[in-house]
Amino acid sequence: MKYTSTRGQVSPIGFTEAVLMGLANDGGLLVPERIPQLSEATLASWRNLTYPELATEVFALFTGEDIPREDLKQLVTDSYATFRHEEVTPIRRLDDGRYVLELFHGPTFAFKDVALQFLGNLYSYISQRTGSIIHILGATSGDTGASAIEGVRGKAGIRICILHPHERVSKVQELQMTTVDDKNVLNLAVQGTFDDCQRIIKELFADVSFKQAYHLRAINSINIARVLAQTVYYFYAYFQLRKQGVDGPISFSVPTGNFGDIFAGFLAKRMGLPIGQLLLATNENNILARFVNEGVYEPGTFRETYSPSMDIQVASNFERYLYYLHNEDGEQAAALMEQFKREGSMKIAGELLEQVQHDFAAYSVGNEECLDTISAYHEQFSYLLDPHTACGAAAADKLAKDGEAAVVLSTAHPAKFNEAIDRRGLTQTFPEPIQALFDKPQKQQIIGNSNEEVKQQLLTFFQ
Repeated sequence: MKYTSTRGQVSPIGFTEAVLMGLANDGGLLVPERIPQLSEATLASWRNLTYPELATEVFALFTGEDIPREDLKQLVTDSYATFRHEEVTPIRRLDDGRYVLELFHGPTFAFKDVALQFLGNLYSYISQRTGSIIHILGATSGDTGASAIEGVRGKAGIRICILHPHERVSKVQELQMTTVDDKNVLNLAVQGTFDDCQRIIKELFADVSFKQAYHLRAINSINIARVLAQTVYYFYAYFQLRKQGVDGPISFSVPTGNFGDIFAGFLAKRMGLPIGQLLLATNENNILARFVNEGVYEPGTFRETYSPSMDIQVASNFERYLYYLHNEDGEQAAALMEQFKREGSMKIAGELLEQVQHDFAAYSVGNEECLDTISAYHEQFSYLLDPHTACGAAAADKLAKDGEAAVVLSTAHPAKFNEAIDRRGLTQTFPEPIQALFDKPQKQQIIGNSNEEVKQQLLTFFQ
């Protein structure tokens, strides 16, 4: 298996090099040179696998000869041994039409753990095997940072710097990042939005000489390993529902801001997983929903919401979908991204828009509607949603077809977003690891919104 860039200017490279490169050197995103196609026989043989066994099979399709099978199996076993539930990502049935895929049983109570526990171990493995220096640089809207730090803290040969928007993440998210006191961890609180943090990261990675001089590695979903890890739970959820006797169409409703989680579902479907609709849920920062429904990709006015991890205007994984939408034409994808950079928008229509609306249905959830959904699901099902999952549930309620089982991806434990839960007078008991955070001192640097300020911090930290 080889990897190439969405912009077509990177010669095919192997899996390990793709993981280390992160953002492609031509400014694009790395994608598999071909998408593996799964037969009905293969899917049938995977049906009764445990989560780690299934993850090993999926990863093996993409790692090629870079990682020996036994090493890969051990990486996967170590990564998911940290989860609190034996199924890793269990399915909860609410009624015959609605299921919740609980992705929050990892160390930081967020879905990002599914990919980042693996990626952290993978980076450690690569560093030890090749002698590579691993300096991780990432941006977070809340959950990626804590999960990434947890995945690599204390690991020899690895340092990690995470940018987050100052005072624009939940208190628990902030504490999970900033109460870590390991010497290989640096937290930078940027006075701006997540889009500012993400722009800085992409521009620093696009500076190839700087990236190579300081051995910068990506932990965000621009790293292809993140997306590949997330495809696994679509397969696992599908198999679990089939074993539970669900024999009709199965769709997935995905709360998303950066397009990574739902792109993983798109990739699983392209591999041959016979799922129904992919329902894309956004909050009021709805650039992705507007693109699906209107064909216009253009940032709107930034809005702070009760689902801050989705307060994103420019989705970093969107370019991967554009590449496939345009039949894997790197020149076309590059031209569109250059147009977006130059004009601040791009538009599609006609057959292309029809294809988008075949691939996805989308719904933008208002702030109060998000809270209404939390209240409604608590009353109807005695089930407490976090605000991001509530956006996914609201989209499923609006878009799921009659007779269709809709799986809502639950991206975080509600304890991470008690500010939203509390607004509806609902109470919850915090898990002990989260409660303990409030008694720990914080460690972070507050900086301005500029590449140079981040560079200065990195020059000191990565020495």
